[in-house]
Amino acid sequence: FLDTPGLHREAGRALNRQLNRVARQAPEEVDVLIHVIDAPQWRDEDEAIWNLLAPLGKPVLLVVNKVDRLADKTRLLAFAAELTRTHSYAGVHFLCARRGDGVPALLDEVAALLPAGAAMFAADEFTDRSERFLAAELVREQLMVQLGDELPYATAVEIERFEDQPGLSRIGAVIWVERDGQKGIVIGAGGSQLKKIGSAARRAMERLFERRVHLELWVRVRDSWSDDAAALKQFGYAE
Repeated sequence: FLDTPGLHREAGRALNRQLNRVARQAPEEVDVLIHVIDAPQWRDEDEAIWNLLAPLGKPVLLVVNKVDRLADKTRLLAFAAELTRTHSYAGVHFLCARRGDGVPALLDEVAALLPAGAAMFAADEFTDRSERFLAAELVREQLMVQLGDELPYATAVEIERFEDQPGLSRIGAVIWVERDGQKGIVIGAGGSQLKKIGSAARRAMERLFERRVHLELWVRVRDSWSDDAAALKQFGYAE
């Protein structure tokens, strides 16, 4: 599975342009495409994604998510019928992803559409990314969980130190923000927010790496890093 970023219509900053490049490139590398929309809406953004996927000549499944929020479920059938009349989807699935409703049937159809082939990875290999990369992702995850409403795209995480000892990893990470005010939000009163982020990220790392982790976090300001190509490469957003 490749989970792409969404298409950013207002791609004024370097980060937005890079995310758009990834979103446009990924569909060319897969065998089956899944287009997820919210029930029962069809926005200009959804039409733009369809126009990106349709010329590829690959099966595209439409997933109508958040159906639990719709009181009148009969509207879904008419909505899907109209969409499939004008858009040649290979199939339609109604999901409540939060509860897992409809997911097994979707996975069954994905498997049926996939071509047979040799396994790309060993059975016990769940990622081709390094522990260093995963550590940064786990810190970034906690930033999204704790501060997603306040700082949705204003933070980046860079691992400065990753040292392994028997049964212990010592990790130092920098959380980059764009303004001094954002630094205060990440740190919180008396450092409380940063401690909360660090504790949750450390526990997640210990579960994943199956050893103790000593995690240190710093928050630094780099003005307009999301519009700086060199910074994006440094923080792992660009190859």
